[in-house]
Amino acid sequence: MTFLLTCIIPGTPQQQGSKRNVGGNRFIEANRNLAPWRADAIAYLQAEWRGRGPITEPVSLDVAFDFARPASHYGTGRNAGVLKDSAPGGKATAPDLDKLCRALGDALTQSGVLRDDALIVEWVARKQWASKPSTWLQITSIN
Repeated sequence: MTFLLTCIIPGTPQQQGSKRNVGGNRFIEANRNLAPWRADAIAYLQAEWRGRGPITEPVSLDVAFDFARPASHYGTGRNAGVLKDSAPGGKATAPDLDKLCRALGDALTQSGVLRDDALIVEWVARKQWASKPSTWLQITSIN
């Protein structure tokens, strides 16, 4: 097992998957925030990868999709900024985890880090609440 890349992509993770019909048998991505997020993801991945050739072997991906906590997770008044005991750790609401993984897999391919996202043979993925939104990922060779 060899660690190939660790990267943090700042910003709110975006999902990919749902398409919208715009007529004439043409479809566009329903999530209009995907393109700017993907452009940022590609830029961060390329900066970390530093121009090495694409990975061509099977890999495992460990990823955490971090979403900014809503104000309701914090106290009020003198407890403003203090996380409530009842605040959840995992984000059990939209977007779907598989659609987040799909967007990241395509960004890894488009950035030139992976030859093809079909090389991802194992995903360890989670979506969680955090103080700042970001995507943390680690790619490991499994050969």
